[in-house]
Amino acid sequence: MVRKAMFISAGVVLVLLVLFGTSARSYLRTSGGYVRQAMKDSVPIEFQIDRARDMIRDLAPEVRKNLHAIAREEVEVKRLEERIDRAKERLEWQKAQIMRLRDDLAQGKDTYTYAGRTYGAEQVKADLANRFDRYKTGEATLASLEQIHAARQRSLQAGRQRLEGMLAARRQLEVEVENLEARRQMTAAAETTSQFHFDDSRLGRVKELISDLRTRLDVADQIVQAETDFHPEIPLDEPATEDVIEQVSEYFGRGEPKGAELTQSR
Repeated sequence: MVRKAMFISAGVVLVLLVLFGTSARSYLRTSGGYVRQAMKDSVPIEFQIDRARDMIRDLAPEVRKNLHAIAREEVEVKRLEERIDRAKERLEWQKAQIMRLRDDLAQGKDTYTYAGRTYGAEQVKADLANRFDRYKTGEATLASLEQIHAARQRSLQAGRQRLEGMLAARRQLEVEVENLEARRQMTAAAETTSQFHFDDSRLGRVKELISDLRTRLDVADQIVQAETDFHPEIPLDEPATEDVIEQVSEYFGRGEPKGAELTQSR
């Protein structure tokens, strides 16, 4: 059954390619892109972040390999430097011997004595020529060694820079992954908070009930206060005699009556 479905699907694709040509291929590419993107989006972010951490950890063997290669090259360069130093010392010694023989031959003697043995002038000249040839060979060898040393130094420096760049890039990736994790946690917290939804109508009813209860309590307080203020009490003192003149003066303000003012003005 599965095989039959596969054959049918393949047949449909073939028919689309034959009938529509380039348009069908474009359609299939676009559809495939949507499918791949949908599959990628369906993977949880937590999984992808852990995958990124694993990929960063997988860089460790490559870093160690480069560290080992650089350390080995540093040792080889150090040995080459020591070899160059020895070659320079040997050339300096050979040069001193050559200059001594040259100065001796410049005297024009027939024989020369070295280390208790006597040599003819021709023997000394032959020895000088051999020494000079060996010196020039040693000098060429030293120049070659210095060129090799310079090239390996450049290579070693480039390797160090490449390793430093790799380490810096790895540290930057670690920081970015941790930032992504922090953003994920903040988003998760926001999503958790947004899950608590309340019906506005229910909130309104609760607010209305609280307002009604507050009003009823205020009314009850007013009634209690009114009952306290209007409670009858037994009068203990005689009522004061009312003076109408004082009442009028207090009502209109203290001073002379207006009638007196009018009389005086006449």
